[in-house]
Amino acid sequence: MLPQSFTERMQGLLGSEYEEFLASFEHEKYQALRLNPLKRDDMSVITEKVKQTFQLQSVPWAENGYYYTKEDQPGKHPWHEAGLYYIQEPSAMAPVTLLSPQPGERILDLCAAPGGKSTQIASAMEGEGLLVTNEIHPARAKILSENVERMGIRNACVLNETPEHLADIFEEYFDRILVDAPCSGEGMFRKDENARNEWSPDHVKQCAGLQDGILDCAAVMLKDGGRIAYSTCTFSPEENEQSVARFLSRHPEFSVEKPELAKYFSAGHPEWADGNEELKKTVRIWPHLADGEGHFLALLVKGESSGDTVTEADSQNAAKIVEKRKKGSRKDNRKDDGALSEAVSAFREFEKENLTDAEELEDRKKFLLFGENLYLVPEMMPDLKGLRVLRPGLHLGAAKKGRFEPSHALALFLKKEEVKQTVEIGFGTLALKYLRGETLREDDFENQGIPAKGWVLVTTGGMSLGFAKAAGGMLKNHYPKGLRIQGG
Repeated sequence: MLPQSFTERMQGLLGSEYEEFLASFEHEKYQALRLNPLKRDDMSVITEKVKQTFQLQSVPWAENGYYYTKEDQPGKHPWHEAGLYYIQEPSAMAPVTLLSPQPGERILDLCAAPGGKSTQIASAMEGEGLLVTNEIHPARAKILSENVERMGIRNACVLNETPEHLADIFEEYFDRILVDAPCSGEGMFRKDENARNEWSPDHVKQCAGLQDGILDCAAVMLKDGGRIAYSTCTFSPEENEQSVARFLSRHPEFSVEKPELAKYFSAGHPEWADGNEELKKTVRIWPHLADGEGHFLALLVKGESSGDTVTEADSQNAAKIVEKRKKGSRKDNRKDDGALSEAVSAFREFEKENLTDAEELEDRKKFLLFGENLYLVPEMMPDLKGLRVLRPGLHLGAAKKGRFEPSHALALFLKKEEVKQTVEIGFGTLALKYLRGETLREDDFENQGIPAKGWVLVTTGGMSLGFAKAAGGMLKNHYPKGLRIQGG
């Protein structure tokens, strides 16, 4: 079932290892999930809950990553819709471990859909700093935005832009950049028939050229001392060692750093590129040597590391970006400011009525209004004018005449103890009714009453799932229509 020219090339590259490599395609694919620490302050609570439900074994190179068995079905559990975990191929967790994102940094995920790596970065950032997560294809960008929402992320800006346009704006702006590059997908042949059918030697060459352009854009946007994590899910040297070699020849200010996770995998092959010994510091994940699909990883460092402190140059750079966004667009914004002020006031009233303690949100005072939709955005967010923005931060809700209607994103961001009125629907029939969008009635709840009126946070196993509105002994369902499941 594998393309003949692919097998011939791999046989030439691997020699005596080839038969073992080929046999790995007959093995079942590995399945894994990554727990989401943004859902609980105490990660041990989440881990214990999920371990009681599924048969989990740790993925050694990924914090909070776990293999699950084929008998488990975590994608059909209500916890999946609550964002308690993200189902992710185990090797695909390695690039973010390589990137090593830190709270408070400015980080870019340049080729981000469907969102597995962006949500992993956000977990490590702990809600602090700015995560810009970008996808060039509009339909895939929408999926990315939905996954950012599902995982309860508050500090992410989701864009639908070209790398070139971003490079024009964000010169030397980011501390770290992930380039999970579009590739020929050879590492996915075991699990993805489409990847096999679409493969060709010409496609490999096209991908290599595309990767060169994307990496050049990333180099422009990275500040001195910053790091680019480059990854592919393919085996071809043209897209891996040779891609890094070409990049280093164009950008002598960069070097390759051997990552700590290299201990789990195999080294790259300089002899498959230009012989540069730096390429031994790159990483290959082979399906016959590791419990995951095929990947390639490289950590590229720009100039000298400046440590974790924010320098005066960093601050000047950030100010330069803001000024560049505003240049030529200054105008009287009093009308917009008035609408924003009214929306924020409506939200503050919602907070007082429905949240137990609004201190965390009160401390974050940078808001944006898109139409009637109010967003809470990271303090370091630059002006977004001229960018295609799908989600500029945490969507709080819509300010309508005389009322504020909270968003699904806010429900998934909040924890049970932060909301005054909650109901627990478990994992069975009641959860299914809610996810279908049905109205819940007092008779549906055997061991608990329901609030008489007002907004109610619906939880499943203690995890927030969405909002409902109580009135007349019923809970009107506010689970988004586009997410509702059909049938049983």
